Amino acid sequence: MKIFSLGFQFIVSYLVLAIAILLLLNTYGHSVIYGHLLDSQETRLYEEATHIVSDYILETSDLASSQTLQNQFESLQVLTNMRIWVTDASGAILIDSDDRETKIGINIRQYDDTFLSHQTLSGMRPKQLVDKSMLSVIYPITSAMKTKGYLVLMTPISALEEQTTQILDTIIICYIITLCLTALVLVYLHHQTVRPLKKMTVAAKEYADGHFDYPMVKMNGHDQAELGAAIKYLADKMESMNEYQKQFLANVSHDFRSPLTSIKGYTEAIADGTIPPEMQTKYFDIILSEVDRLHKLTNNLLELNQFEHNGMIMEISTFDINAVIKETVETFETQCAEKQISVDLILDTPEIMVDADLPKIQRVIQNLLDNAIKFSKPNSNIEIHASEKQHKCFISVKDHGIGIPKEDLNKIWTRFYKGDTSRGKNKTGTGLGLSITKEIMKAHGENINVISTEGAGTEFFFSLPISKER
Repeated sequence: MKIFSLGFQFIVSYLVLAIAILLLLNTYGHSVIYGHLLDSQETRLYEEATHIVSDYILETSDLASSQTLQNQFESLQVLTNMRIWVTDASGAILIDSDDRETKIGINIRQYDDTFLSHQTLSGMRPKQLVDKSMLSVIYPITSAMKTKGYLVLMTPISALEEQTTQILDTIIICYIITLCLTALVLVYLHHQTVRPLKKMTVAAKEYADGHFDYPMVKMNGHDQAELGAAIKYLADKMESMNEYQKQFLANVSHDFRSPLTSIKGYTEAIADGTIPPEMQTKYFDIILSEVDRLHKLTNNLLELNQFEHNGMIMEISTFDINAVIKETVETFETQCAEKQISVDLILDTPEIMVDADLPKIQRVIQNLLDNAIKFSKPNSNIEIHASEKQHKCFISVKDHGIGIPKEDLNKIWTRFYKGDTSRGKNKTGTGLGLSITKEIMKAHGENINVISTEGAGTEFFFSLPISKER
């Protein structure tokens, strides 16, 4: 299906509307104007007939021989173009204001026997007595409850048609002037809307092709300016996303390449005998460690991808967060012992029941504790604090390690982010733990924040809702 441009649709709509209104004026409009003029003329003739009968005819005893009435009616026809007949009760014409084609002596009933029974008529009636369409008003002349005759006033319908045409022509001229002014307005609107839209379309295509430095045209209208700003905002997001994807691929490549290189090198060295049999156990352990690292990295990537595309499935249950903290700390005893780190549990109450997804919250505590151990100094301590305030449970994990530079605090939630310090001292991390932690807390509708001082330590803290069933 062909899609026409907005400008073309404007023009076609304008022309269709203009022609439709013009046709409407020349049909329905003509009919309404003509009907209104016809009704007005009928009313005027009827009022005139009433006046003539009461002021002239009823005061005349002998209508047939009244030259005075004849002369007055002839003058009235000249002035008003209104023909006047006066008939007797039988329908015979006694007075005719038209002295050139007089019908005096002719009986109307002999030509049109129903003519005098109407109050108003339009057309060529009485039959054969008029040669053009007339608007006729028939007014009975009564005296002593008896009909003495009829007064017939006739005016050419062509005059009404001419008047209708004149009025309609005036309306059409005004309409054409309005169309011209409307066309100017449409040209202005086209300039203000369609042209900027075309420029925005060009800009959008440039952004789609990766030319993010292409300038966005300035818009005059508020709506157009908002649309242009939205497109530019989208382009900026696309640019940052492209940069993120490049960085993402670079990080993935780096984190996969390093263990793969180690595995390949050690495996080849074992295969060709470079590493003697008595040393192979040591290097097999290194290979297994690198495989575990790859497995962990792959699982984390798959987990984050599932969060993005399918959403995180939550299984909310009620549990004691203090018990979960204690169980999690116990799993890190070996790591803590290797660095001679102690974990201090500060639990304000013996039990704090919360509503959350237990495995995922345990994952959060594991990630935070793992980070705290990783970046703590030997012979230091880690504090885990759980407290209850205003129907919320607050958990914090605080270490006294190397800390995070102030300029990097907003970056730690980014995938694959690893501070320069961590890359130098620890290459086993995936850089995905805090990203997963952030997603888990977001799915719970809760916040997680960090406070850190470089060289002094870092504290992560998050909240959970207190159980309603407590």
